[in-house]
Amino acid sequence: MTPIHAVAGVGLAALVLYAVLGGADFGGGVWDLLATGPRAARQRGAVAAAIGPVWEANHVWLIFTIVLLFTCFPAAFADIATGLYAPLTLALVGIVLRGAAFVFRNYAADVPALATSWTAIFGVASLAAPFFLGDAVGALATGRYAWGSAFALCVGVFAVAVCAQVAAVFILADIADDDVRGDFRRRAVRSTIAVWILGALPAAVAAVTEPHLFASLLRPFALAAIGAGVVAGLVVIVLVSARRDTAARVAVGAEATAILAGWFGAQAPDLVPGRYTYSAAASSSSMIVAFLVATALGAIVLVPSLALLFRVFKSGARSERA
Repeated sequence: MTPIHAVAGVGLAALVLYAVLGGADFGGGVWDLLATGPRAARQRGAVAAAIGPVWEANHVWLIFTIVLLFTCFPAAFADIATGLYAPLTLALVGIVLRGAAFVFRNYAADVPALATSWTAIFGVASLAAPFFLGDAVGALATGRYAWGSAFALCVGVFAVAVCAQVAAVFILADIADDDVRGDFRRRAVRSTIAVWILGALPAAVAAVTEPHLFASLLRPFALAAIGAGVVAGLVVIVLVSARRDTAARVAVGAEATAILAGWFGAQAPDLVPGRYTYSAAASSSSMIVAFLVATALGAIVLVPSLALLFRVFKSGARSERA
């Protein structure tokens, strides 16, 4: 494995962590927006309790991915940031707005009308952020940065569905209310089915509008990753139905990993199809090696710190239920 391949692998790992952990936060906002029925307030309370203590920490993986791109692949980073300026800016606006709304809603709890407004902003922003991030990924895969194309928009919708699924599965283990846990158990199963349906949509659109992209999805590695994602989804449904919530988290994480690995495998060796390969966009060998060394040293501090953060702040619901 060359240093360039190692950096690409690190980038994939960072994206997986952001898709799973950050995706669970985005999806929590989507379920907050869709909370209905007599238990709507309790559902929103479960979402807030699940994501509240640690949600900001999850953006570290997005920041790390951006640093990786402009350090190790500066030419491609400049091209991507220019070509996808609009969807990336809209995604950033969504990230900022959802954070502000989440905080301000808590302070406005004694003013129902104001709290309702912040709830709507939080939900809509939580939907918009993953949509435009997914749209940007779809546009990058076309190689033309066509973020308004049917394919890119379908990928954006698919990204929202994946985030909703991840959130529904992750929240289960943190809910102490049996009735609300039942609501999210049903949502986890239904959203998994929605992921299958909405995941087939971009492929169908690509077959018509993006023939070269569709051909890349038929490569052996991409097909294997897609198959693994479908199997992981089946495992998620089985584990959720069997009330094995912690194991279901692992399965839905494996599903997200398979989806992103399929994307990487379909594009390889291109970083931006038709524009940059990993080798053509790479920095000097010394810069890439220095980045890998810095990443390894930083992980010695970062990983235990995040583990401690989750251990301290995410064990409350389990302890309460026990």
